[in-house]
Formats: sequence, C-alpha cells, structure tokens
Amino acid sequence: MKAIVIGSTKHALFFAIYGFIGSVIALLVAIVWLLNARAELDPWHTTHLTQEFHQQSAINTFTEYLTLEDKLFAELDSKIYQQYIPEIPSVINRYESGSLSDPNIWDINWNRSFEWQNEQAEFGVLFIHGMSDSPYAISHLAKEFKQSAHVLGLRLPGHGTIPAGLAEITWPDLVSAVALATSHMKAKLNGKPLYVVGFSTGAALALNLELERIASNKSADYQGMVFISPAIGLAPIAAGAKWQALLGNVLGYEKLFWNSISVEYDPFKYTSFAVNAGDVVYQLAQRNLDIVQLLTQEQKQHIPPVLTFQSIADDTVSSAAVIQNLYQYLPENKHRLVVFDINRNPNNHQLITNDPLNEMASLWADLPMNYQLNMIENDRERDHYVQERIFVGGEVKAENGMPLAWPLGVYSLSHVALPFPELDPLYGPHYQKQNPHIQIGQAIFKGERGLFGIPAAEMLRQKWNPFYPYMIEQMEQFIKPSAQ
Repeated sequence: MKAIVIGSTKHALFFAIYGFIGSVIALLVAIVWLLNARAELDPWHTTHLTQEFHQQSAINTFTEYLTLEDKLFAELDSKIYQQYIPEIPSVINRYESGSLSDPNIWDINWNRSFEWQNEQAEFGVLFIHGMSDSPYAISHLAKEFKQSAHVLGLRLPGHGTIPAGLAEITWPDLVSAVALATSHMKAKLNGKPLYVVGFSTGAALALNLELERIASNKSADYQGMVFISPAIGLAPIAAGAKWQALLGNVLGYEKLFWNSISVEYDPFKYTSFAVNAGDVVYQLAQRNLDIVQLLTQEQKQHIPPVLTFQSIADDTVSSAAVIQNLYQYLPENKHRLVVFDINRNPNNHQLITNDPLNEMASLWADLPMNYQLNMIENDRERDHYVQERIFVGGEVKAENGMPLAWPLGVYSLSHVALPFPELDPLYGPHYQKQNPHIQIGQAIFKGERGLFGIPAAEMLRQKWNPFYPYMIEQMEQFIKPSAQ
C-alpha cells in the first residue's frame, strides 16, 4: 500500500513538473509568435552604418569625432535616402526625401552635433540629449545660453541616423563620446568653468563621467550639472530586456531585437526602439548606483552641485529613483531638486488610479533630505495656476505664487515634455503656417481604434512644458551667477 502511495505521488509530481514546463514553453511560443507577428522591418531597422563611432574607434579628439560624423551622414544618404524606393510613398516618413518628416527640409538638421563658440563667454555649457533622441531635444535649452556661453550640443553615437544604430551601441560608446566633447570644451575654455545639461540618458552619462573621476580621486570636470528627466533608474522589468534579444539571436528572429517597430514620422527622434537601447540605459544606471554607493563621504563632497527637474509622472524612467539612487547620497547645502506635480484639479483627481506622490512622499519622509526641494503644484487659491513650495531640510521654507498655469485638458507633464517650450515648431500645440514640416504637436486624430499607424497613447502624450519659463529661470540662476 505504501509503495502504491509513493508511486502515485511520484507520478503526480512528474505530471506537475512536465505540465509546468509545457506551460512555460507554450507561453514562450505565444510571446515569440506575437513579437514576430508585428510590422515588417524596414531598411532603417536592418542597415549597418560602418562610420558610426564606437569606443574602439581610433578617434582621440572631438574634431576627429565630427569628421567621422560627416562620413556617417554621407553613408546614411547613400545607403538610405538614395536607395529607398517605397512601394507606397508616405508624406510622413523621415527617410523619404522631401516628405514632411524629412529632417533635411529644416533650416538646420538638428540630428547633427553643433557648437556655438563665443569669445566673450566666461563659461561653457555642454548639452547631451537622451536615448532615441537627437540634439534637437536640447536645442531650445542651448539657444537660451547662446549669447552668454560657449555652447556644444553633442550627437550621441547611434542617434540622429537610423534606429538600427540603437541595436549596436554600448554605454561605454556613449560615455566615450561625452568624454571627447568634455575634453574639447575644457580645452576651448582654458580654465573657465564648464557646466553640463543632460536630458534623460544624457544626464546619466554626464553623471557617470563625473562619478568615475571622483571614484578615482580625480578632480571634477563640471562646475555644475543640470539634469532633466534623468535616467537614474528604470522599472525592474528593464533588467529582462537582454533576454528578449538573446532569444531573438538564438531563434534568428530579428524582430525580437525590437521593443517597438513603428512608423518613423519624427524627423529628430526614433519611434522604433531597440531592446538593446533599454538594456544600455539599465546597465548605465546600475553602474552609477554602484559607484555612488561606494564613494566615501569625503569623495561625495567633490560631486558638483546638481540641479534636477523631474516630472512626478514619468512613464520612461523612475521618478522615485532620482531620490533613492542619487539624491539620498548627496552631501548637504548645494543640490536642488525641482519636482513637477500632476494637475490636481477636482475633475482630474477623481480619475487618478495610482497617485505617484504617495511613493515620493514616503521617500522624503524616510530618506536623508540634504537638498532643497522645489515642488511645483496647484495653487489652491487660484484655479489652474501653480505655486512653488520650497522645502529645506524637510521643512517648508516658502510658498511662492507663480504666473504660470496648467493648460486646459492637461493633467500632467511627461518624460519627454520638459525641454520643449510652448512655441516649439515640432511638438508645440500651435499650428505654425510658415513651417513646411510636420507639426507633431498638432497630430491628435480621432476615430476608431486599431486603424491608425500612430498609437493613441503617443498622440495624447504631453509633448511640451507649460512651465518651461520657470525651468529656464532656475537654470540661469544656477549657472550664470556661479560662473561669474
């Protein structure tokens, strides 16, 4: 009888194990099938550009980097623009010459690095864009300092050309490019202070360069660092990105190398996103966290002043990680964090299902707060308008009314909105008749779901910052007085 029971138990256990394995295999097959059933890849997803910069490239100066960039864009023209013949022409394909999305119809092709020298400048500012972006993302910010500073806007490797570039880059490639631009600016400034402004991944790259130097007991490169929607941390699911790409490698399915395969309608930002790009940001953020946790208290004192602007609602990076993975480790007195709350008018408040303020508030209560916090929030005394509430050491020090208000119908900012003003000709809400190019901020179309090539979630995402003037004011206070 005992043998029968044991035998039955073994059979049941084997059945459960085999059933579990079978379920996992079936799930994997279903996932692979769904991922591989997406839109077909285009030449800009599969073409390899040989003239792109990599860490191993024999490039030692930023001048050489720009020379290579010239060759890269010539290669882009010959392999994509001159070769691609669409079956059905599209007016919004950036890779069709003369289309509304062709970056070459702009007065300046903002996919390229730019440098604005200023012999009278007493300081310099290096601007670094984010993952899948181009120098256009930081062009408005750069223009704000053009009259007072020596300005350089860096095109990161893999960017500004074709999305396939995102499938081949590594984070050391990106850091190496930032290092070249930084060395170039320091040589040009000849001892004058250099600041860095980084958007998203650009912020993480600048932070990495500085943390690596400080960990090696070298002097800091930057007088101060301005971070906008910084990629300090990502959602935990980002850690699994490399496994999707590995599975694609094993099975030979190129589509598995992509998180999204989309219509490339934006002249200055990829809408398709490679799995590798997410893994690059994740690995970079982890490296930064590892370094900052190992710094001694004395070394932390050498971290330059940091000014960060972060929307509390951010679907790309973790807002909480700005505090958990960076600000809680910063020393006292010289760092500032500006957080843009959501629009808490009564109608919006009823529809919020997951209030991001709850997590942030618990972090402010539990973790060291050795920095000034500026919270931009609804002014209860004035409908739609906002106020600035300033915290120092966790205590409210001031409440200042602001002449800025939430636009009607906008319930929050977004990761991508912060560096763009209302009058931006690409992402702004106002139609500009004089501009012959696509105006994405106007592209909100209504109809049945499942028909349109641009997802509704992307059309409805906030793309410009109604509080941009405040952000510029804070940046100028942070940079200009200390540079004099």
